[in-house]
Amino acid sequence: MSSVLYDVPGPRAIARNRILGVLTVLVVLAILGFIVWRLWDTGQFSAEKWDAFTYTNVWLQIALATGRTLAAFAFAAVGALALGFALAIGRLSDHPWLRGPIGAVVEVLRAVPVLVFMFLLYYGLPVLGIRMEPFWAVVIALIAYNGSVLAEVIRAGVESLPRGQSEAGYAIGLRKAAVMRLVLLPQAIRAMMPVIIAQLVVTLKDTALGYIITYQELLFYARYIGSQSTYGSPIVPATIVVGAIYIALCLILSFVANRVERRLRRTAKLGKGVAPADDAMTATRAVAVQAGLDDAEPRR
Repeated sequence: MSSVLYDVPGPRAIARNRILGVLTVLVVLAILGFIVWRLWDTGQFSAEKWDAFTYTNVWLQIALATGRTLAAFAFAAVGALALGFALAIGRLSDHPWLRGPIGAVVEVLRAVPVLVFMFLLYYGLPVLGIRMEPFWAVVIALIAYNGSVLAEVIRAGVESLPRGQSEAGYAIGLRKAAVMRLVLLPQAIRAMMPVIIAQLVVTLKDTALGYIITYQELLFYARYIGSQSTYGSPIVPATIVVGAIYIALCLILSFVANRVERRLRRTAKLGKGVAPADDAMTATRAVAVQAGLDDAEPRR
């Protein structure tokens, strides 16, 4: 028996796959068990190592560091989305004099690592007499890199749509800007939403690179508290606590973004003051009304 994409496994293959699955789970559990045992054996779970986290001031500093992480992420996420849309529209332009330079900018921004961007902004600009705060160095570096990646994501989403989508917009009298805004971009965003969510999660995690240029976010404080001999140098407990916070933040971001994605898939927004298309009003006609084309009524 076979399907369109692959051969359906037989009884022996099914049994072999089950055995391999069980062995893989056992190996992973063994590795995790060894790590936990080593942490226990070296006293990382002792009361002395975790004593630092019984102080209110420590948790207050963790909360402040979390706030700084979220602040950098919020600015970087908004900026990256805005830059991504701008670069994507430029790359989709019909004018070679615009499309070529913007394509080169996107490729350069994607090729340079985020940490190198941060070094250039924080340590390189003072050579030119420009001093930048660590917060803005982190934010601008994240915007530059993630914005270029999102530009390619949005461009790929637009180019993956059937050609008839844009042709239908032109047929009812829309210009390219209106076709892009009303027809192509909404569909591309819905189609590429999982990739956009994944890139925003990467943006959140990349804020941790800011500790290298002394931005006092979560990882910076974890490194600080872990180096305090007064508390027994609890580097592993601090890493576990901060890692759990990062995981929680990423899960919350993914949950919110998935809810937005589901709502976008359920509801086709036609703009303020425009009634949704019913049986007598096609989707093309609704887009024409939204664009303000009163003469889009079919001729008889």
